[in-house]
Amino acid sequence: MLIVFSGLDGAGKSTQIELLLTALNAQGETPVYLWVRGGYTPLFNAAKSIVRRFSGGRVVPPSGRSEARDKALRQPWKRRLWLLLALFDMMLVYGVQVRWWQLRERSIVCDRYIWDTLVDFRLNFPQETVERWWLWRLLYWATPKPDAAFLLLIPVAESLRRSQMKDEPFPDAPEVLAQRLAQYE
Repeated sequence: MLIVFSGLDGAGKSTQIELLLTALNAQGETPVYLWVRGGYTPLFNAAKSIVRRFSGGRVVPPSGRSEARDKALRQPWKRRLWLLLALFDMMLVYGVQVRWWQLRERSIVCDRYIWDTLVDFRLNFPQETVERWWLWRLLYWATPKPDAAFLLLIPVAESLRRSQMKDEPFPDAPEVLAQRLAQYE
């Protein structure tokens, strides 16, 4: 069983996922929890760390939002390379790993899914229209369709309030949250 939760930060995804995982465990299942955002999977993060280490930080800027990261991704070839690698990485996650778990009849609970990544890519790289790329279409085709999908939305002001309460390390600006909400709607 593949169950997916998507939506704005602070909308209650983690709370609902925790309740679902507890219920599945109580039924004797051992569910798999998966958090994925394009470009931020464990494999992709490890690859970036290795490149950073061997290049002295010249090729890949430090994690998180920074002027160095923004400057690097303004270069079309670096931005496209980053997107290509992120898409290949997601092919491994969704097209191989998730399908493997499905073959083993595991329950999989996803905190975000391919749609959330599309929203991220549209907002962060609007000039690329990634959804038109053949690799995106292949990823979309290879990604298993969920048995249940939940989209949790709240007003932007409430998302901001909850992010402050949780001391979110990289909160979106109000205008970005509004753009995210518009993409989901």
